[in-house]
Amino acid sequence: MKVIVVGAGIGGASTAIALKHLGHEVVVYDQMTGNKPVGAALSLWSNGVKVLNWLGLGAEVAALGGRMDDMAYLDGHSGAPLCRFSLAPVTAQTGQRPYPVARADLQALLMERFGMDRIRLDARLVGLADDGTTVTATFADGSTDTADMLIAADGARSAARDYVTRANEGGRRIERTYSGYVNFNGLIPVDERIGPATQWTTYVGEGKRCSVMPVAGGRFYFFVDIPQPAGLPYDRGAGKRPLEEAFGHWTAGVRALLDAIDPAASLNRVEIWDVDPFHTWVRGRVALLGDAAHTTSPDIGQGACSALEDTFALAISLATNTIGIEDSLVRYQRIRSPRAADLVLRARKRCQETHAFDPVATQAWYESLKTEDGSGIIKGIVGNIAASPINLGGGG
Repeated sequence: MKVIVVGAGIGGASTAIALKHLGHEVVVYDQMTGNKPVGAALSLWSNGVKVLNWLGLGAEVAALGGRMDDMAYLDGHSGAPLCRFSLAPVTAQTGQRPYPVARADLQALLMERFGMDRIRLDARLVGLADDGTTVTATFADGSTDTADMLIAADGARSAARDYVTRANEGGRRIERTYSGYVNFNGLIPVDERIGPATQWTTYVGEGKRCSVMPVAGGRFYFFVDIPQPAGLPYDRGAGKRPLEEAFGHWTAGVRALLDAIDPAASLNRVEIWDVDPFHTWVRGRVALLGDAAHTTSPDIGQGACSALEDTFALAISLATNTIGIEDSLVRYQRIRSPRAADLVLRARKRCQETHAFDPVATQAWYESLKTEDGSGIIKGIVGNIAASPINLGGGG
C-alpha cells in the first residue's frame, strides 16, 4: 500500500517510520524549506518514550534526553524553595524514564531514520480528493500525488482539517481557542544558579512561571509564561525585553536565566492556543494525526506524546484489521479521540490553575506547593500516562 504523510514533525515522521516498518510505501510532504521545528524542546514522558522505543529508537532517544532526576518549585520573588522531590516514582510506576529533548534533535533523528530521500520539502498542501479507491493530494506548486491512504499530520493550522471534519461536525469549522498566555522558550547552557543540572526547576508567582529542564549537550530548555491578550505586537528586534519587563524584579535564579538568553541564538515567542475536542478525525481514506486532530496547550507536557500515541494506535490498527483502509482508520479514531480529548481538557484545566485566570485557585495552588511531598504531583503526571494505548491496558 502507498501512503502519503503530510507533515514531517514528530507525529508525521514517527508515523512514516512505523508504516515503513509495516512494509508500506511511504512518502512524506512538508511545507518547511528545511528542518526548522517550532519550539526549542519538548517533554517526552514515559508514554512518548515507549512509542519511540517500539520504533527501535530507544538508545538514540536516551542519548538525546536530559537526565531529569528531580523536580522543584521556588517562589519567583524570594527564591525560597516551595517543594523539591524525586521523579524516580514516575519511572518506577510507568516502566520508563522520561526525557526532555531538543525538538530539532528529535525531529532530525526521526527524519533521518525514515529517509530524507523520501521526504519532499517546500510542499504546501492545498487540496484533497478521494475517489473511494485512491486519495490525491494537490500542493501549492501545482504538483499532485496519489496514494491508497493519506495521513494529515500537518499541525495546529492543518490544511486537511476542514476537508475531514466539515461533513460530520454539524457543518461547523474547527476553530482555535486562545489559552490566555504567551510562551517564550529556547535553549541556554546549564547554569546551576538557576537550578541543578538534573532538576526540572520552576519559579512561580503572579500567574507567571519561569522553568528549566535539562536536555543533552549540557543545555537547559527554558520556557517562560506571561499571561496577556492575544495579538499583541512583538518585534523580534525587541529580543528579551518583554521578559525583562515581566520578570526583572524576580529572584536571582530568574535573573541568571534572563542573562543567559541570547535572542539571536535561541528565543521563540509563541501564543498558546488549543482546539475544543472533536471526534471526526477520518474521512474515507484520509485521517488526521497529532496537532491536526488534537491541538493542546503545553500545560501538562503531553502534546508530542499524544502525537506519538496516534502513531502507535494507527499502525496497530492498520496491521491488525483487514476489512479495509476506511475501517482501519475509523478504528484508529475510536482508539484515540476520547483519550486525546481528555488530555486537551486536562491541559486546559491546568492552564487555568497556574496562570491566575482564577486568582483564588492559583493562590491556593501556590499555598499547596509549600506542603507538597511530590506524591500529588507525581499522581497527576502518572495519571496523564496510565491510559496510554502503548501500555496495552496495563496502566502506567
